[in-house]
Amino acid sequence: MTDAMSREREEFDQVLLPPHPELSFRPPPAKSRECRRSGETMGTVWAVSAIVPPGVTDGAVHTVLADTFSRVIAQMSQWEERSDLSRFNRASGGTWHRLGKDFARVLDCAIAVAEATGGAFDPTIGAATEMWGFGSSAPPQIVPHAHNAKGTRHYNWRDIRREDKGRTLFQPGGLALDFSGIAKGHSVDAGIEALRRIGIEHVLLEIGGEVRGAGLRADGMPWWVDMESPPDSTLPSARVGLTGWSTATSGSYMRRRRAGNLSWSHTLDARSGLPLDNDILAVSVLHPGCMQADALATAILALGADRGLDFADENGIPARILLADKALESAAWMRWLG
Repeated sequence: MTDAMSREREEFDQVLLPPHPELSFRPPPAKSRECRRSGETMGTVWAVSAIVPPGVTDGAVHTVLADTFSRVIAQMSQWEERSDLSRFNRASGGTWHRLGKDFARVLDCAIAVAEATGGAFDPTIGAATEMWGFGSSAPPQIVPHAHNAKGTRHYNWRDIRREDKGRTLFQPGGLALDFSGIAKGHSVDAGIEALRRIGIEHVLLEIGGEVRGAGLRADGMPWWVDMESPPDSTLPSARVGLTGWSTATSGSYMRRRRAGNLSWSHTLDARSGLPLDNDILAVSVLHPGCMQADALATAILALGADRGLDFADENGIPARILLADKALESAAWMRWLG
């Protein structure tokens, strides 16, 4: 298990108990057992803890999840040359492309979050992502010039054209999508759905810090998850009970690139194509859907502390923003403190 799922502490400064959004669920079948599996996907690790009914093997759990993650990679990985996303990004202008179900679902959510945040989250930043060394290209040896970054922003989310109820996508020429701020969360949701199809309703699944809990643990308690914090942070610790909820964290200290004496964040300002340079260390968000939590954490990070907190409060989003010397919590976050 990864740190967020397994680390134990005797005391926490904050303990959150979100309301249970699932109106009802069946208790684990008689003679159920706990299954723990882990592996690698999307450049990170995944881990699952599930209450497995009789007849479902550990191997079946692993296979179902691995197949689900492979399907997502085949559709929307920017590191897989033959993925649907990579082929779309390379396609000639004036062409239409049929989307897989997962691809269309993620794009729907990405556009919705872009619209809600005025483009703070934007799936059309693929060219900028590549330039700054967070795509499939080799990391730059020198710091890219700001003028070149601006040149990557010929398009934004408003330029996305779709037909057939969102299942066909138009390539105008040079439009490059990037789902790295949302695909892991979607994969967690897809994994939970796949496990339910084989009879598993009580489960905690994580991919690289994006986590979703369904049902309850074997002892009848919620799935307790420790919220991720920057290294050496002295800010208040937090633990949340996930039962029908997801959490995602985005931070400026994660996945940084360096050239010479300078380093930069993997989260980009979609308007300028430049890496973010604000005072937020990390943002954690709670949402029933892990895909939404993933995208919203990135969006709030991009909005900045003041506007990000306002956005969370305006939309009833439980969010926690960590600065160097203090933590800012939205009203919804504070309402759920135990």
